[in-house]
Amino acid sequence: MSEVTKPPGTREFTPRAVGAGLIVAVIMGAAYPYIVLKLGFGPNVSVVAAFLGYVALGLAFRNYNRWENNIVQTAGTSAAQTAFMCILLAAFDLLRQSKTVHFDFAPTPWQSFLWLSAASILGLLLAVPLRRHFIVDEQLTYADGVAAGETIIVLDSRGREARDASMALLLGALISGVVWLFEQPTLGALIPETLFPSFFGLAFAGMNAGFSVSLLSIGSGMIVGNRINISMAIGGLLSWVIGPHLLLHFGRIAAPPVRSNVIYWVMWPATGMLIAGGLTALFLRWSVLVRTFKSLSADSIRGGEFPLKWVGIGVALAAAALVYIQRAYFGVAIWLTLLSVAMALPLMLVGLRVLGETNWGPISQVSNMMQALFAALAPGNLMVNMGASGTTGTIATSSEAIMQDYKVGHMIGSTPKYLTYMQILAAPVGAAVVAYLYPVLRATYGVGGDGGLSAPASVRWQGFAELLSGGISVLPSDRLWAFAIGCAVGIALTLLEQRFKTWTPSPTGLGIGMVVPGSVVFTMVLGGFLQKMWERVSPKRAEKLGIPLASGLIAGEAIVAVVLAVILFTLEQTKGL
Repeated sequence: MSEVTKPPGTREFTPRAVGAGLIVAVIMGAAYPYIVLKLGFGPNVSVVAAFLGYVALGLAFRNYNRWENNIVQTAGTSAAQTAFMCILLAAFDLLRQSKTVHFDFAPTPWQSFLWLSAASILGLLLAVPLRRHFIVDEQLTYADGVAAGETIIVLDSRGREARDASMALLLGALISGVVWLFEQPTLGALIPETLFPSFFGLAFAGMNAGFSVSLLSIGSGMIVGNRINISMAIGGLLSWVIGPHLLLHFGRIAAPPVRSNVIYWVMWPATGMLIAGGLTALFLRWSVLVRTFKSLSADSIRGGEFPLKWVGIGVALAAAALVYIQRAYFGVAIWLTLLSVAMALPLMLVGLRVLGETNWGPISQVSNMMQALFAALAPGNLMVNMGASGTTGTIATSSEAIMQDYKVGHMIGSTPKYLTYMQILAAPVGAAVVAYLYPVLRATYGVGGDGGLSAPASVRWQGFAELLSGGISVLPSDRLWAFAIGCAVGIALTLLEQRFKTWTPSPTGLGIGMVVPGSVVFTMVLGGFLQKMWERVSPKRAEKLGIPLASGLIAGEAIVAVVLAVILFTLEQTKGL
């Protein structure tokens, strides 16, 4: 995809766009914590923010344009991704409730705001120089960004082709939203969430290895492509069909197998594969990465880029703020915070590649690995364990948000520096909203357990901290061997890709497929297969309507998930009054 340029003289970073963006940032930042803790995942908010931008600008101003809408969309994405780290605040609470370890730290809203703001801005700035590498040179997919970009284009288009694309996107969104709605227990669960959960009798019950009734997964598979989809499916088969049988046979888990126990085993080779494969790919393309950094000269601001000099100053200030915050409030030694920041950079590089290829960000796996690292450096210190891994997770989340927005900007011709400005303005908004709203949600509904806000990601973070409370030595040696084997496989597959890419499984796809639910992965394969069949039967229509339809399938479920969660939150608040 070649880089698009906007018409000369087009206004983009306007006061109305910035104002609307900050309002949408508050809305998205307020909605997202409830959604993440209630659903257990963070749906794509970029398309939601794009629709809100259209409502805020398109219906109020006749001369609104898509580039202003992208400013608004960028603000919503930035605030929501920062608010996603409510999972860490919930993990703090769960650790305080633990009966196996002693942990009494409870950050105040002000401390949470400062910490999340500093780490988020640091992640945004560290990702700025990588835009050209991942978006322009590597041309990674970033399916959620494609969906948001296609939504913005359709909302601002005219003519027959635009009308056909609009109908495809709206039809896909409507069907996807209705299907997801009918799956929810609050409406009686009229449609099952998963078909063939035992994967035709090959997998244990509870492994979630069937096919998810999720058109969002179908749409993601249509955009991601068959090579990555099939690689993910191989990983899914290894983890959720074959793996539990082997672990049970060798006595590594007790019967009946539980998915939460299996993930603590398979995450080690998967994480090794993702990290080693991603870093090897970057090493093989080091010359391209060097050219990327050289292009960000001090005068590149004239060309629309955010200058590297500004990045350096901002990173130094954000890192210094983070060092002070974690030392003053969390009691974390300065060198440990600096090490967590230094380690976050290569892991962020890996995360951005994984997200770009598979549309899944490996935040949990990266954070868990950091927990293991700091369990070795500071045995028994749960505050260091949580603080260091939280820093890495927040940096990774913010970098993913801005890279998705850069993908949208690349599609429609937005100016990168303006997207960066808006991200930096909106991240503290998201941090402020979640810092002050999360205690209200916790007091109202409770966190963890079967009722209230189940927070599965937080439960896993808490569980890993408890497991490592005695230091890295408590980990069975075979898990570390599994990590080493995963690293070796990741390096080998990455090298094979250079000559036999068509027939070599992607180490990125293979690794991420081993840790996400198998039902999602196998449904993405189905989406890619349907797209390929459409291209064979009607290549012209598939080319024109495939991306809009897939974007609608992604958008519909995401929008309904946000709206339903907000409605439920409002109703429950009303009952409390």
